[in-house]
Amino acid sequence: MARNRFAFFRGEIRPVEEAKISVMTSAFNYGTGVFEGIRAFWNAEEQELFVFRMREHYARLLRSASVLLIDLPYGVDDLCRITLELLRREEFREDVYIRPVAFKASEEIGVRLHGLASDIAIFAVPFKAYLPEGGIRAMVSSWRRVEDNAIPARAKITGAYVNSALAKTEAYLAGFDEAIVLNEDGQVAEGSAENIFLVRDGVLITPPVTANILEGITRDTVITLARDLGIPVAERPVDRTELYLAEEVFLTGTAAGLAPVVEIDRRTVGTGKPGPVFTRLHELYERLVRGKEPRYRAWCTPVYSSPAR
Repeated sequence: MARNRFAFFRGEIRPVEEAKISVMTSAFNYGTGVFEGIRAFWNAEEQELFVFRMREHYARLLRSASVLLIDLPYGVDDLCRITLELLRREEFREDVYIRPVAFKASEEIGVRLHGLASDIAIFAVPFKAYLPEGGIRAMVSSWRRVEDNAIPARAKITGAYVNSALAKTEAYLAGFDEAIVLNEDGQVAEGSAENIFLVRDGVLITPPVTANILEGITRDTVITLARDLGIPVAERPVDRTELYLAEEVFLTGTAAGLAPVVEIDRRTVGTGKPGPVFTRLHELYERLVRGKEPRYRAWCTPVYSSPAR
C-alpha cells in the first residue's frame, strides 16, 4: 500500500513531513478543532478516482467550524479545489480517506474560543476496511453519548471523540468489535463513530437527528437510497430492546460504509447473517460510490478528469 506524501497546511500543499504543529497549539491542548472524513473510491475500469459527496462534507465542516468560532478564509468551492489538487499530487490509484481538520491554531494557554487564530490542514491516506467484514459483534456501551448542550454531536469536534474512544475501547476489551451508545434519555443514539439503522417488519428505522447523533452524510445517503428503492423509512426514537428484536441492524459512516451487525450483547440479530434490506442497500452503495450508477453520478467528483483545476 502506498503512503501519502503531501498535506495542505498553512495555505499551501507541502511535503507531509513539513505539516507540523507546536505542542503549544490550542487545539492540541484543548480539543478545539473540527474535522471531516471524506472518501474517494478507485474505479479501475475508468481509471478514475471519485470523491464521494465532497461538497456536502465541506459544507458540514464549515457548519461545525462555526460552532467553535473557527473562522476560515475558504469556502466550499475553495476546499474542494484544494482537495482535488492534493489528490492529483498524490496520484493515488486505490481507495482513499481524506481528513480535513480545522482548528484553533494560537499557541496560548487558556480555555476559550474567542480571540484565537484559526487554521486548516488536509491530508489523504490509502484506506481499506474500517470494520470487520462479514458481520459485527456489538455491545451496548456503559458510556452515554454526549448531550447537545454539553458537546454537540452534530458538529464533528475533535475533543468530543474521547467519548467515542471510551465506548469503542470498552467494547474491544470486552471481546466485541464495536459499541452502540445510548443518549441520556436511555434511547439508542449511534455506534462509536457510525450512525445506526434497524429493520422491523420491513421498515428501515434510524434515530432522529435530535437524538444526539451526528447528522451523517452516509446516513442521508442510505435514507435516500432506501426511499428510491421503495423501502419504508422511519426516523424516530429507538429503545434499547428494539435492537434485540430487530430483523436486521447495520451501521453506516464514511469510514465504515455500510456494515452489518450480526450480534448485540451476545444476542443474535435476525438470522445472524446480513439481511435482505442491508444487502440491497449495500450492493447499490458499493456501485454508486465508484461512479457506476448514472442516477447518482452527481455525488461523485472525478479527480483526474475534473475540469476544476
